[in-house]
Amino acid sequence: MPWPRSLAGQMALLVALTLFVAQAINLALILRDRAAFRVSQATRPAAARIADALDREAAGRHLSKDRGRVRLADRSPLTPGMEPQPELARELSQQLGEVGVARRKVEVAIARPDQFRLQPTRIERRLARHDDGPLPDTVVIAVEQPNGRWLVTSSPWSRGDGRLFWRLLAQTLILYAALLLPVLWIARRISRPLRELARAARDYAPAVPTPPLPLHGPPDVQAVIAAFNALRLRVTAMLDEKDRMLGAIGHDLRTPLAALRVRIESVEDEQDRARMADVITEMNRTLDDILSLARLGRPSEPVTDIDLAALVDAVVEDFRDLGSPVSFEESARLRMRLRPSLMRRAIRNLIENAVKFGGSADVSLDVGTTSAAIVVNDNGPGIPEAQMQDVFTPFTRLETSRNRDTGGIGLGLALARAIVHEAGGDIALSNRPEGGLSARIVLPR
Repeated sequence: MPWPRSLAGQMALLVALTLFVAQAINLALILRDRAAFRVSQATRPAAARIADALDREAAGRHLSKDRGRVRLADRSPLTPGMEPQPELARELSQQLGEVGVARRKVEVAIARPDQFRLQPTRIERRLARHDDGPLPDTVVIAVEQPNGRWLVTSSPWSRGDGRLFWRLLAQTLILYAALLLPVLWIARRISRPLRELARAARDYAPAVPTPPLPLHGPPDVQAVIAAFNALRLRVTAMLDEKDRMLGAIGHDLRTPLAALRVRIESVEDEQDRARMADVITEMNRTLDDILSLARLGRPSEPVTDIDLAALVDAVVEDFRDLGSPVSFEESARLRMRLRPSLMRRAIRNLIENAVKFGGSADVSLDVGTTSAAIVVNDNGPGIPEAQMQDVFTPFTRLETSRNRDTGGIGLGLALARAIVHEAGGDIALSNRPEGGLSARIVLPR
């Protein structure tokens, strides 16, 4: 049986298993005591009867061979079809020794009614008169004396403990009903606010203001919920402070960069001036990528309905205007809810990498029933399989092809993946069988 995942199910199963083990131990102890009682019940009266019969015989009242509770026999009445009971024989021999009865051999066996029939006892006559069902089995006891005589006595033997089993079963069911129902109620009272807390923690988004969770449940659970509400407020305050700090950093860095751009206009050498301008442009782009990656958890751009095919086509047209070899397979209109500026940036980063490292980019849309994929293929050298995930780490470059001479600082793919993950999608890279790299953005519809 699989272990339940809910708190209520685990507590109920634990209580049920504990009750089952306790009842099993209880049943074993009761059966052991009952077995000992049955042994004592069968042997002690028999030992007393035999001792009493011998005392009466010593007083002049001779034993008979065909009647009486203790009878005389020339040989043991036990037959091979009876069930020997060596434990009862040992116990009876010990008890006979305690009362001073001399014996040479003690035999005890369980006989069915058709195996051993002597003079009916009072119990047997009553059972036969009321026709209460079949007669019980008989405990046959035979004691050989030193003079060779056999003393024989018998008594009914009940095998069944069925009523005991059903009584314990009913007791167990009553215990289950008395304990499991309150346990289930308590567990559900605890687990319901915990489930709400887990759902709130999973759905927590710094950019989406949500009301605090209501405090309900046991005091300990309420304390956990209150701590979560306070933690959420602290995290939101820290993120607000981070945004303000990033804005200040961006302003403080862009101001000297703008001043440098003005100053390079006074450089007479045109080639040096162009190189300086390119460096400043690259620094501005790097700064934009770093700030965008740091702020992605709390984007200021709202989610809007856009045509994904038109958005991809607009990005491709921007590259075409710059003379880059980028193609796009026309696709039908596809309405989706996205942050257009961020998604445009993610697509632009992939196409830019494909053009820079693969020479060209082939862009297409693969639309499914539950998702839509933006596929960017190139004809470059690809990426080694062992480093396929490393390229998504910020500031990571592959030295064989993505170095400072041919690439940026290693933020393009990291920023693209962060944007796609924020939109609820995923991005994956794979080497094409015919050569080149394929980048695939999968977005839920």
